[in-house]
Amino acid sequence: MAGAVGLISASSMRAVLSYPSLIDALQSAFSRTHLVSVPDRHHYPLISSALDQNATLLIMPAWSDPSATSNAFIGVKIATVFPRNNLIGLPAVSASYLLLSAETGAPLCVLDGKELTVWRTACASALAATFLAKDQAHTLVMVGAGAMAPHLITAHIAARPSLNTVLIWNKTAHKAAELADQLAKDSALKGVDFKECSDLEAAVSRADIVSCATLSEVALVEGGWLKPGVHLDLVGSFTPAMKECDDEAVRRARVFVDSSMALKESGELVGALQRGVISPQDVVGDLSELAKGEKIGRQTDEEVTLFKSVGCALEDLATAALIYSKLHG
Repeated sequence: MAGAVGLISASSMRAVLSYPSLIDALQSAFSRTHLVSVPDRHHYPLISSALDQNATLLIMPAWSDPSATSNAFIGVKIATVFPRNNLIGLPAVSASYLLLSAETGAPLCVLDGKELTVWRTACASALAATFLAKDQAHTLVMVGAGAMAPHLITAHIAARPSLNTVLIWNKTAHKAAELADQLAKDSALKGVDFKECSDLEAAVSRADIVSCATLSEVALVEGGWLKPGVHLDLVGSFTPAMKECDDEAVRRARVFVDSSMALKESGELVGALQRGVISPQDVVGDLSELAKGEKIGRQTDEEVTLFKSVGCALEDLATAALIYSKLHG
């Protein structure tokens, strides 16, 4: 596990990653959670006086057991979320990931945490969709056109090659149009029709998969819009004050999460639990249980499924390990 300590840039990460390979790596990681320790992440509210905004500091550790695997690592991600950074031309999310040897504790590399996060988040959603979306899903609606959106779209297409139409909605319509144009020029996505849409209700009502990646504090997707058989993928919210769908969407769906932290952090589920819309027993399972075959995903073509992710340090560690192994052998 030798290798000089250094920075692995976003471009170096993109050079070795593919959506199918990372989906497979996450499938393997979630199937072997007994080999990895994943403490609860540290979540600290911050105040930025510059923009008078509520910000968040996240610290996410995880480590694998060197006695049980030949490639054992320790990893820590430090991330900040400053929602109003767009007002000064900066990204809302910044992050760095430190990877260390689990055998010696020696640092191995620092990875671009933002790039790592968008890849692992998108591929976790795509992995969940392999269990929860219909086999012949054709239409994907992407709610939000930020940094996560192109990764979520491409990862979902990798997981469900039957997808042939992608409708993109964004509060600022021109960003949705720009993303649709960008993706339409990608030769790897040939055969998929990308369109900006202005009527979210109409788009959602025809969707087979609805993926949401926003920082919204008000519900964007209403349960009454969801057609039978749709899969709802909620990525954006990570505090109780944030939510991307209403109570009716949660009530109608068989609900799955990436980890139990979603029940404490995601506004959609925290609110629905507090209001008695669902009980903890209505959350069918997590991504590990799906990957291990301990819980059944989609059961019929008519049921509505929902996957809520808030991010998991296991995903970060598995992604960083895959990148490091590809670059250093």
